[in-house]
Amino acid sequence: MNLAKTFVRSVFKNIPRLRFEDQHLSSFSGAVIYERLFKMLGLRSSLANCVRHLPDSSAYGISRIILLLIVHVLLGWRRLRDVEYYSDDPMIKRLLGLKKIPGFSTLSRRLRDFDLTTVDNVRGLCRAMVMNRVLASGIKRLTIDFDGTVESTKSRQTIGTALGYNKKSKGSRSYYPLMATVAQTSQVFDVLHRAGNVHDSNGAAEFIEHCFAEVRRSGFNGTIEARLDSAHYSVGTCERLDASGAEFSISVPFHRLADLKSKVESTKRWSSIDDTWSYRDLGCSWWPASWSTAFRCIVFRQLRPEPLKGEIQHDLFEPTDWQYDYKVVVTNKTTSAKNVLEFHNGRGSQEAIFAELKSNNAFGVIATRGLVANQIYRLSAIIAHNLNRELQMRNLPQERSMLPKRPALWIFENLRTFRHRLIQRAGRLTHPKGVATLTMSANKKVANELTSMMEILDPAA
Repeated sequence: MNLAKTFVRSVFKNIPRLRFEDQHLSSFSGAVIYERLFKMLGLRSSLANCVRHLPDSSAYGISRIILLLIVHVLLGWRRLRDVEYYSDDPMIKRLLGLKKIPGFSTLSRRLRDFDLTTVDNVRGLCRAMVMNRVLASGIKRLTIDFDGTVESTKSRQTIGTALGYNKKSKGSRSYYPLMATVAQTSQVFDVLHRAGNVHDSNGAAEFIEHCFAEVRRSGFNGTIEARLDSAHYSVGTCERLDASGAEFSISVPFHRLADLKSKVESTKRWSSIDDTWSYRDLGCSWWPASWSTAFRCIVFRQLRPEPLKGEIQHDLFEPTDWQYDYKVVVTNKTTSAKNVLEFHNGRGSQEAIFAELKSNNAFGVIATRGLVANQIYRLSAIIAHNLNRELQMRNLPQERSMLPKRPALWIFENLRTFRHRLIQRAGRLTHPKGVATLTMSANKKVANELTSMMEILDPAA
């Protein structure tokens, strides 16, 4: 249909004058979805239980400070000072259950009231939220990936940070938390807070055992799987994982095992997986001399897309070849080598979770100089991420089955896109005849999506 120019074009000669009035306007009308979700999950009461041990006579309850941090991240803000940009938003006040949102100074001061018991309680809440989703989804095989990630800061006064390995910001102090993520739901199950100068395996064995114990305590009776990188390769870790009843795969580091390199280079017979991958299953015939227990060891090699040309630099530790790249995996799985390879290669999905956390959930932000306050902020970012995943899992169909690589069972949308589509919508909050009414523009796409989500999240439904 062709339209005349007069129906399409318009000329505006004057720049509008600015006028600021309190008209109960909201820039985050779509946050009404979170209000319904919080109510369904009982988030406010759960947070209140986390700080019940702390004396609190302030008008701003300690649990509401944590809720404010979670909402702060969900809305897309990163620094604590940014709270001043939405302090008058009526929808956010309603979401927090406050008539007045605390300013930056008050928020910073209240963060000093938290203690390590609060941190442990909030970690427990995070685990409970994830396991409630796992049990509700009927998942029978739970895959947990373990890996560390760096959080850098330029400040030398931030408590608990230290100089350590930091390839993106060399010389900066950092934290190095160990993360446990659930592959099937793409959520963070738990986090171990650590300084930046520790090895990736520092405290990992005890943390892994604790995670498995919490999974069983929640009532999960299915199979638990674990995937780890070469930093966790040790007889103690393998024995603990095997004793816990979990199926695991761990990368084997060549640089610590010179005789393994020789054994791989002397291998002549390889079994084919496909046009790219082949393998040699060593079974339990090889293990380090210092180990008291043998586990299945599989050597994989991958054909290079383009063979190397000319001279090659001989490596003292890893096998060098013109045509192939090598990797070794130790496991207690009894399935085929192809399934073990695909399962272990699925660890890459955890990097996507880290990217989502840091880019869209302010996970990499070190908000204060206090150790406990930074841990609470980190946990708030994790809960915000888990809530976003929970919201989508309640509104989206399960689109994948349990595949060998263990991808997420749902196809998720990142939080930034979700904010732009639905959360950051202008609206007016009014109370005609005493009924709270949120009025937004009549965009059919937005109206249909919001209405559908609200109906699914209706506790009475």
